[in-house]
Amino acid sequence: MCVAWLSGGVDLRGQTSAPGAAAPSPVELSVVKIFATSRQPDLYRPWQKQAPREGTGTGMVIEGNRILTNAHVVLYASQIQVQAHQSGDKLSARIEYLAPGIDLAVLALEDESFFRDHPPLARSNRLPRIKDTVMAYGYPGGGTSLSITKGIVSRIEYPAYSSSISGLRIQIDAAINPGNSGGPALVGDEVIGLAFQRLGGGDNIGYIIPTEEIELFLADVRDGVYHGKPTLYDELQPLTNPALRAYLKVDKSVEGMVVTECYESGVNQPLQPWDVITRVGDEKIDNEGMIKVGDGLRLQFLYHLQRLGRSATAPLTVVRSGKEIVLEVPLFTKRKQLIPDIRGEYPSYFIFGPMCFVGVSSGFLSSAASGSSVSGNPITTRRGEAPAFEGEELVAISAPFFPHRLAKGYPNPSGRAVKSVNGTAIRNLKHLVEVLRDSREEFLVFAFAGRGADTLVFSRQECLQAMEDILADNNVRAQGSSDLLALWKAAKP
Repeated sequence: MCVAWLSGGVDLRGQTSAPGAAAPSPVELSVVKIFATSRQPDLYRPWQKQAPREGTGTGMVIEGNRILTNAHVVLYASQIQVQAHQSGDKLSARIEYLAPGIDLAVLALEDESFFRDHPPLARSNRLPRIKDTVMAYGYPGGGTSLSITKGIVSRIEYPAYSSSISGLRIQIDAAINPGNSGGPALVGDEVIGLAFQRLGGGDNIGYIIPTEEIELFLADVRDGVYHGKPTLYDELQPLTNPALRAYLKVDKSVEGMVVTECYESGVNQPLQPWDVITRVGDEKIDNEGMIKVGDGLRLQFLYHLQRLGRSATAPLTVVRSGKEIVLEVPLFTKRKQLIPDIRGEYPSYFIFGPMCFVGVSSGFLSSAASGSSVSGNPITTRRGEAPAFEGEELVAISAPFFPHRLAKGYPNPSGRAVKSVNGTAIRNLKHLVEVLRDSREEFLVFAFAGRGADTLVFSRQECLQAMEDILADNNVRAQGSSDLLALWKAAKP
């Protein structure tokens, strides 16, 4: 499925009300236009950021003198401004909470007097019904004033928002376009969610984040920290194949999902491979992992975990070796990933000699050179895996060599995953810096994972002596990110 984020568009100036104009409606008072100047990370050259980009989106006032919007509207924003309906003023704002995985963010204003005349809108405490009439508000391109489009609720599902977070999603056919992101959708006089995506190439297929997901997010950040949504990360498959059912020796009355791999291993792990999960709480799970919700809705059973209101464990009924067992199964707010998603953060990096090293993230896969696709490179072969040990991180050379005689005769190493330095297996980027810092050998031998990768040998002393010139010649302000520079300058323990 091709989806498109809805932020963007051109900068538009607000219009002032004409004399005798009607008083703004509650929605018009609550919905604001957001202007963001962002500087995305350059994962190929992590010592610098991409050029500033101007974008717009929409937000709505919520309780606590705050504004709710989509995370992607303000992600990496160095400057954020908010403009009310029919106002010529733009007020400075800052990000207070950011959750890229579920695409929500809370903004605070420097001048909170704004909220005296801009109260929050009421949010619905229930899911809408299919075919409910919905009104979408926002500031898409094509005009300067608040846009209002009308449609119906077409579909409600529980899909993946990102690699580690699933959530409710409502499909509507009201037209939403770039700039609508973060704008409220209302049924009657209550908000049912925020616009955040549209289906690329589709006709009037847009998506909103329901208020239920919004309430979970706002409840999560009340202690000042965003923790994430508790869920299961065990590998499951449907119980639909006759041979599979015969292998598990389950009769026709048993329905549910089969555990094929446990997220956590060990004697204290309640779930076991080949368990059949038949209920979550009191809700029966069918052979495709779905439960019935409300009037005719059928959603993934993981949805019920957030309805239980529990954060540490969930009660699951399983059939194991023909016997029914009730288990308290631990939930997790973050999936362990060898190649993580670092949206919202700038990558750490370290330059040594003519090479720049980074920890591999999901964004790096699209920016890395062809070296990442060589046979046996773990950057591609281990994509989607969990770390093999605590603290494991893939380390790669992010860009071609800096121009210098030290690299003479060596091919472009960008995208290669570092295997070892002088025979010491590299565990993560910090470990690489420590190995380089503490080495006293004359030469440094860099070996790389995968087949066909040249081994690079450098004089340690020459690399150290060349650092100042390499940084100056390439307009690089710092040899590494602040966390790694502190480690580089620290004395050996």
